Amino acid sequence: MAGNKDNDGRTQKPTRLGLSPNLNQFLILVLVNAFVGSMIGLEQTVVPLIGANEFGIQSNTLIVSFIASFGLVKAILNLFAGKISDKWGRKNVLTLGWLFGIPVPVILLLAPDWNWVVIANIFLGINQGLAWSMTVNMKIDLVGKEKRGFALGFNEFSGYFAVAIVGFITGYLAAIYGLKPYPFYLGILFAIAGFLISWLIVKDTKKFTLLEIENHDSLISENKNKDTIQGDLSFSNVFIQTSWKNRSLLAISQAGLVNNLIFGVSWGLLTLYFSSFDLNTNDIGLLKALHPGIWGVLQLGTGLLSDKIGRKILVFPGMFLQSIGIWIILYSQAFPGWIAGMSLLGVGTAMVYPTLLAAISDITHPNWRATSLGVYRFWRDIGFVFGAVGIGFISDVFNMFIAIQVVAWIGLASGIVVVILMKEAKNRY
Repeated sequence: MAGNKDNDGRTQKPTRLGLSPNLNQFLILVLVNAFVGSMIGLEQTVVPLIGANEFGIQSNTLIVSFIASFGLVKAILNLFAGKISDKWGRKNVLTLGWLFGIPVPVILLLAPDWNWVVIANIFLGINQGLAWSMTVNMKIDLVGKEKRGFALGFNEFSGYFAVAIVGFITGYLAAIYGLKPYPFYLGILFAIAGFLISWLIVKDTKKFTLLEIENHDSLISENKNKDTIQGDLSFSNVFIQTSWKNRSLLAISQAGLVNNLIFGVSWGLLTLYFSSFDLNTNDIGLLKALHPGIWGVLQLGTGLLSDKIGRKILVFPGMFLQSIGIWIILYSQAFPGWIAGMSLLGVGTAMVYPTLLAAISDITHPNWRATSLGVYRFWRDIGFVFGAVGIGFISDVFNMFIAIQVVAWIGLASGIVVVILMKEAKNRY
């Protein structure tokens, strides 16, 4: 594509898809998503303990209710973020997401009761639903189809490695100085930095989407695979295709839901489970960091690997490994076993997380890919709600051991659904 003239008469660089020609902007988005992930890491260790220790809440369901409010709002925003960004531009939606992130650590710092924590997580859900969605879509826009798995692996690495590091650091600070205020001072810095970089440095990627549509429309008529849906679709049609009608997309969406159900339980209930063994905050922070930390780092390899060997071959074993990790946590009853279990949980999630995003991108047309990704992320993050409310309720009625056991069986069943329904889709579009 030839270079265009900007408003000052200067020749702009031609728009080219791929990682190498867009490396600078790609790395800036990696940094932005690290700050997005840091906002979740801020809560990983500290917030459930604030509910139990400072506010004296006895109900596990009530303690993890902050995760449900976060997950529900994030899921709804995911659903519409792609469509909104097609109209407003990716950069504008990203920046808007950060405006909602800035109040989060301030509210958590000043919270006089648990209702404030729930409100803070409504703001966090908006922040994550808009900002994380945009970093995903913008990276896909930049790299085109050849490096999707790698790009998404890098994106999720930056976010979830930040979750792990910040979760560990805040646990360490809380062990030395208390649950407040120092962990939340970090959150204020993260939110301001993420907003300023998004507003001042990030560039919109709409022109890359248009170029990909131009490149691929000429190939659509040649693609006769019945599992590929073509052309322009309404929002309702995209929702139906992604949620039910296309069996591969159905398998992907349910796997994403179960994956985040497991993550929600790890975030909330496992914190309380480890605390019941009288572990100190620093040790709990270390255990909690293993899951997103290993998950984050390994995604650098699993995303790239899925580009080479396919998506499905990583997804169902990854779901099985997460269940095995949970069983090891439950039956070891000791610190070395907990380390092994949380580590396996991280390995399994790394195999699944970027691969599912890449698989959605393989099947969907560039015209409605962002919308389909939003539908997928809606179902994925509804998993937080089921994990917090449903599994928290089971924990209150029975006990934490039984509730966490149920999660392991759900993970196993989800992997079986993938085996039966999902078809390989690598590089279809």
